Amino acid sequence: MSKNTICLWYDHDAEEAANFYARTFPDSAVKALHRAPADYPGGQAGNVLTVEFTVFGVACLGLNGGDTFKHSEAFSFQIATEDQAETDRYWNAIVGNGGEESQCGWCRDKWGLSWQITPRVLTDAMAQGGEVAKRAFEVMMEMGKIDVAKIEAAVRGKA
Repeated sequence: MSKNTICLWYDHDAEEAANFYARTFPDSAVKALHRAPADYPGGQAGNVLTVEFTVFGVACLGLNGGDTFKHSEAFSFQIATEDQAETDRYWNAIVGNGGEESQCGWCRDKWGLSWQITPRVLTDAMAQGGEVAKRAFEVMMEMGKIDVAKIEAAVRGKA
């Protein structure tokens, strides 16, 4: 296990979530399953208790902890994409697998975990500052999934 690992709390389906992330994102894999050695509140000996996995190379631990805690937008994975096709692929995978759309490039998977699917053209525009950032920001604020062509037009001053 990595020295610094993100621990994500799931009701009881951390293995399903980890398998979905491994199928969906490059450099992602399920590394290990750990079963409960004894009964515990909300579970029994032998149930999958934790799942070690990576998402784009980031070490994660999925904990099947029951329904006590829920994910919120206070934590999200931000995925930098190169073009509209990659943006669409990740957005559609998350939303199309029981997730839900939000605004400004955010969506939530079916387990309640938030994702920011963010094309580099948007982050590059924001980094430029000034009028370019302002135009890109204003266009982004009207979007659910980010439309790369509209961000590029805003960068050029054609929004």
